[in-house]
Amino acid sequence: MFRTAELLLLLLGLCGSLRAQLPSPPTVVINLDEEPELRWLALKKVFDVDYLTKAAAEIIEATVPKWVHHAAIPIVKSLEKYIPPPYAGEIRGLASVLGGNLSDAIILNFAYEFTAFCTSIVTQDKNGNVFHGRNLDYPHPVLRNMTMNLVFQKNGKAVYYGTSFAGYVGLWTGMSPNKFTISGDQRGTEHWWNWWKNVVSAFLFHRSPVSWLVRETLEEAEDFLDAVMRLSKTPLITGVYYIVGGVRAGEGVVITRDRKGPADIWPLEPLNGGWYRVETNFDHWLPPPASDHRRETANKALNATGQDHINMDKLYQVLSLHPICNRITIYTTVMSAASPGNYTTFIRPQGCFKTD
Repeated sequence: MFRTAELLLLLLGLCGSLRAQLPSPPTVVINLDEEPELRWLALKKVFDVDYLTKAAAEIIEATVPKWVHHAAIPIVKSLEKYIPPPYAGEIRGLASVLGGNLSDAIILNFAYEFTAFCTSIVTQDKNGNVFHGRNLDYPHPVLRNMTMNLVFQKNGKAVYYGTSFAGYVGLWTGMSPNKFTISGDQRGTEHWWNWWKNVVSAFLFHRSPVSWLVRETLEEAEDFLDAVMRLSKTPLITGVYYIVGGVRAGEGVVITRDRKGPADIWPLEPLNGGWYRVETNFDHWLPPPASDHRRETANKALNATGQDHINMDKLYQVLSLHPICNRITIYTTVMSAASPGNYTTFIRPQGCFKTD
């Protein structure tokens, strides 16, 4: 009879053997020196445009009630003038890629903001190396075919990286090389009526969508501390968890955000045994719902692995365990800002299912 720790170690080994079988998403280069309207035309080199158009319509139909969609079209068109640069131009460019419907392009971008169920983990090994991994879960299987790695360039040089979906200008996962990594997890659950309150809030109160702040931070922040300050203080469209990893020992944190500011800052404390932090979609100081065992499973697996043995491969293996990886998991990313060449994303073609 296996004890819990032995069983977890066995499962971690099996997860590692499956890693090579998972597909990687295509890579799209976004040239930030181009006009915003032109940047996302690069999608046409990688994706079938007809497929993207149909997939975007499918996501909107599944996310937004039809009567809300039709009623919102004239409102969204009028709100477009309030979208700040460069996003207004980029969304206009995406609209041309997706068939010219500006209101649908806007609705699609905001639809992604409120349905991200995720697990993020930031860890530190005994040598002070910081590793960061995340699963991103969405209830839309079609997104597996729209997932892409992004390289954002200026003057011919990569300035930051991310993983996202075709048709979406924001980022939930990204890395500023040799500076920091970021992932975002939805905080709690949102109903569709709050979804629209949040959209209006973004424009009327000039609050940032959570994914836009990730991207702006990746582009502008000088270092880990600067990133943490920006992610903590900038007014947001809704609550969220930002998980940040740096390049030095101790540079890891979970930021629990309210709309106006931080509700909690939960840093790594490796000298006191806090060598990892696990964040799902619920405040870490409260018990998760009885049906959600992601946090519990991750904690047990990390403890079974141990700080002496944690690395990017082991972190990937932890993220591959059910229910951390589940039927709606779209992709897994593991990254370390100190080793930017190791930024890796795997698509989960059929999610993950319990094996016993």
